[in-house]
Amino acid sequence: MIQYLIPFLILCSRANGQRTPTISHITQEQIRDIGGQVDLDCSVHYASDYPVVWLKYDRLKTTESVPLSMNSGLIIRDSRFSLRFDVASATYTLSIKDIQETDAGWYQCQVILTVNNKITAEVELQVRRPPIISDNSTRSIVASEGESAQMECYAGGFPPPKISWRRENNAILPTGGSIYRGNILKINSVHKEDRGTYYCVAENGVGKGARRNINLEVEFAPVVTVPRPRLGQALQYDMDLECHVEAYPPPAITWLKEEVQLTNNQHYRISHFATADEFTDTTLRVITIEKKQYGTFKCKAQNKLGSDEGTVELFETIIPVCPPACGTARFGGAHALAVSPLTVLAALAVYTVHVYRRIANPRH
Repeated sequence: MIQYLIPFLILCSRANGQRTPTISHITQEQIRDIGGQVDLDCSVHYASDYPVVWLKYDRLKTTESVPLSMNSGLIIRDSRFSLRFDVASATYTLSIKDIQETDAGWYQCQVILTVNNKITAEVELQVRRPPIISDNSTRSIVASEGESAQMECYAGGFPPPKISWRRENNAILPTGGSIYRGNILKINSVHKEDRGTYYCVAENGVGKGARRNINLEVEFAPVVTVPRPRLGQALQYDMDLECHVEAYPPPAITWLKEEVQLTNNQHYRISHFATADEFTDTTLRVITIEKKQYGTFKCKAQNKLGSDEGTVELFETIIPVCPPACGTARFGGAHALAVSPLTVLAALAVYTVHVYRRIANPRH
């Protein structure tokens, strides 16, 4: 647009051999908050017969410059902009109120001498902006145990934000300490304990800052633990065998007895309960125990990174173990009453007789 105005402005000027105009003063760099106001001054000498123009100037030339004023008149129709001219100091003051983020940039004062010759001076207006975390920052990451992992965080805003990293509940970072500063958080060798939520925090003193939650998931081979490796139960009662499995991705879990995989039927009921992405509790209920069901059971967990297993020994007792024998139980699919004190006393009597006979007849 300005290129079309220049010929007209030159025609209106009265070049009469006077001294060459100069710009004696231009406002220095300005920093303002959004919603504030700024005055940009441009003082010129010997320019009374030449057009003086303020324009919004793109130094990178990715967009066209926008003329804002000419001499003492405003060109742009925006109530936020105004122009004052002080005759005594020959100063053209461009005022901007209710500053917006888009107002940031370079403003150029021009004295146009000819179509191809002009005198210029520039001033940068910087607008403080709260941090905004960029889309090219990490959102989530999955790494296998032992591998390296890298999380990146970038943010825009003015002044340029500073990036820091924290973990959930201020846990110690893999790099050491509870805070790490920098755009890139790198873990050279990931361990399963490193999994969890990391916080990327961008701060520049404007507003409350910005935060992004980044989830680090660590793939690792299963680890099986058995809370009760030996369990006893009386004949014709139920018993629960348990294993705790820690693994990611979630593993395939199987129960075996004498290397034969067990399935849900009238003798066994298998259940899995995931307490988190990495934790699974698995239970094998042995229903209405028969003699042949005593022995060693194995729970096995396997994923793409490996496998692990644990064993539980189920042995016979005279006295029913509570739980799960207490309360209402199921025997062969039918309901039975809870174990009564008389039943327990009778079992104790049988057990006492059994022990007495063993003592009296040690050979048997």
